[in-house]
Amino acid sequence: MRVPWRPLHALPLHVVNGLGVALGICLIQALVSALAGTPPALWAVSGAVCVSLADLPVVPRRSWRRVSLAAFSACVVTALVVALRLHPVALGGVVALVAFVSAMTLAWGLRAGPVSFVGILAIVFAMSSPPVSGAAAVFSHTAWTALGAVLYMAWAMFCAVMLQRRYRALALAGVLEGLSALLRARAALLVPPSPPARGSDPAADRLRAWIRDETALNDRVQAARDLLFERPDRNTETRTFAGLLVTAVDLRDTLLASELDLGLLGDDALAAAVRQRLAANLEAQAAALDAMQGALRYDDPVEATHDSDDRPLHAWVAGVSIPAGDRRKHLLPALADRAQHMIDDLRQMRALMRGELLPLRLTQEELSLFVSVEGWPLAALKPHTSGRSPVLRHAVRSAVALGAAYFIGEALPWASHPHWLVLSVAVVLRGNLEQTLGRRNARLGGTVLGCLLVLGLAQLHWSGVASVAFLLAVGAAHAFVNVRYLVTAIAATVMALLQAHLAEPSAGFAVAERLADTALGAVLAWAFCYVLPSWERSSLTRALDRLLNSLNVLAGEVLAWPEPGRSRAKLGLARREAYESLAGLAAVAQRSSVEPERVRVPLQAITDALTHGQEMLGHLAAMRQMLTRRVDALDREPAEDVLRRAAAAVRACLAPASTPREGEHAEVASAPAQGGSFALPTQSALVALLPWFERRSQMTVRAARGVAAAVQVLRAHAQRQSAAGRRRA
Repeated sequence: MRVPWRPLHALPLHVVNGLGVALGICLIQALVSALAGTPPALWAVSGAVCVSLADLPVVPRRSWRRVSLAAFSACVVTALVVALRLHPVALGGVVALVAFVSAMTLAWGLRAGPVSFVGILAIVFAMSSPPVSGAAAVFSHTAWTALGAVLYMAWAMFCAVMLQRRYRALALAGVLEGLSALLRARAALLVPPSPPARGSDPAADRLRAWIRDETALNDRVQAARDLLFERPDRNTETRTFAGLLVTAVDLRDTLLASELDLGLLGDDALAAAVRQRLAANLEAQAAALDAMQGALRYDDPVEATHDSDDRPLHAWVAGVSIPAGDRRKHLLPALADRAQHMIDDLRQMRALMRGELLPLRLTQEELSLFVSVEGWPLAALKPHTSGRSPVLRHAVRSAVALGAAYFIGEALPWASHPHWLVLSVAVVLRGNLEQTLGRRNARLGGTVLGCLLVLGLAQLHWSGVASVAFLLAVGAAHAFVNVRYLVTAIAATVMALLQAHLAEPSAGFAVAERLADTALGAVLAWAFCYVLPSWERSSLTRALDRLLNSLNVLAGEVLAWPEPGRSRAKLGLARREAYESLAGLAAVAQRSSVEPERVRVPLQAITDALTHGQEMLGHLAAMRQMLTRRVDALDREPAEDVLRRAAAAVRACLAPASTPREGEHAEVASAPAQGGSFALPTQSALVALLPWFERRSQMTVRAARGVAAAVQVLRAHAQRQSAAGRRRA
């Protein structure tokens, strides 16, 4: 049956959100323009655009808190800027103050990101209008801006309620799409690769790809949690979506466990055949996930074509002829069993999508623990009152940079749009050098392309083309800011040029000035990166402590006998923290790689810590599967002894000071040495599970020791850097 083409259903979540923003601003512009004319409409649109920064695909309660704060910020900043337009020195002080306060809001984390830019954008919009004098004119401008902000608040809440189901479906579809991409990436690694390029490191490339894929999936999973776990038992569909998300996260863990021991296959024809079969199995599962995410996206029923009860991999393994004494005779059934676990997870997901009400593995209260923190407690500012705080240093840096950009813009010979220089510095200057360089390059390229696009639009002689293009640019800039900033830079350029043209049509399009301001702003932002810099070495110790603690907590949750009725929430939270701590350490390495060589962190040691951390996650996932799926095949007393010794050894390895606790010395000494052989048991795991269980616990301890050794190297480097800094001081 041919699926009808439904382009609107194919739109991803961020594009749906961007279209909603563009439509809302279009309605506000049309309404105010009909009531009061063009200038008030432009002022109202500026307030609406500022508030739209906080309009993201979230639940209505969170949307209200964010857009109301954005509206308040936009109105206050607009009033200050409009009142001081004829006082350049005072206005420069306001620009610096707003920049400082905006950057300090990042103390509340990522949720403050969109709101933190509202004040800067309000400055730009307020300065784009002709200056006015007198309290009545200031009040009028601010009032129209406030009206636009309030109208957009109402629109944002309307969209949050009306599109909530669509947001949830698309967020969950995005998770399944990311998981499918992860499966295909793993399948590609099983196929014999082409010879690596000269100078490349296949192991390092694989680790970077793993971190990139996992980080992207983490972001999608958390966005879906925030939408689905607020009130998951409110209706049947929401419970179904929540169950799908929980099972999808488990499937990712199962995938990680399925990658273990593949190096023991060897390189002969049998190994190649096994890898090809495993890769084909992963491709089939990715196709099943694609079908499910397509059903979510297009509101289609889920086919049951894959729901067979056969065990294809086990049947294939049973037909493989393996010489007597070959260690792979017992390895292949174990690999097939792990692959079957993934098939079981997919079968459960399809059952949920067909409407079978399977019980949620977590209660509503437990699910709510996975929702991101919301709110603006003042206590969050306390850790950032020290001069060593990266947030405070970035706030001071931003204040000086934007203040300097304002006064430089006023002094330039083409100072008809000094706020453009302020905006260029604001969007390029980030909290670290790596992100600043990325923004710099995207901003320069996007400005050139945006200017060319505006020049092309200028050739059209339709009177409404500027208004339509402006609204589309607003939506595109909003939609792609966290997805592909180059698109946002193009749209922002179009938006700025068209806004100036709409405010003063006789002035034409200031393309040359836009290009000059962007280039100068990029250079200024790049230069100010070296003012009060926060190099990644300053955050390395915190990242290492977080990694050790998260792996330790996760190991403690996994390496315990599963008691009936025990909550899975602690395990899930520990698993999420472990994934995020690995991603955080990988981000430190990525950001440090572009810093001056004298301040870089040891990238090889970080790579070692990430590699062993990934291995440890895989081993813990495999042990958890044994304890949940095949616990009846384990004798409790010897299995608990294995768990107790492994947990003690891991605690000793990952303790903050890397020293064993009292009473643990004998247990740690009995753990296998890091160079142990870890030979495969002489019997299949389907016959005798305990030897495989013990081997997996030993490999977990080995991975923990690898993490601890890499962390020790990194801490020694940090101590040497600190001592060198004190000597220079």
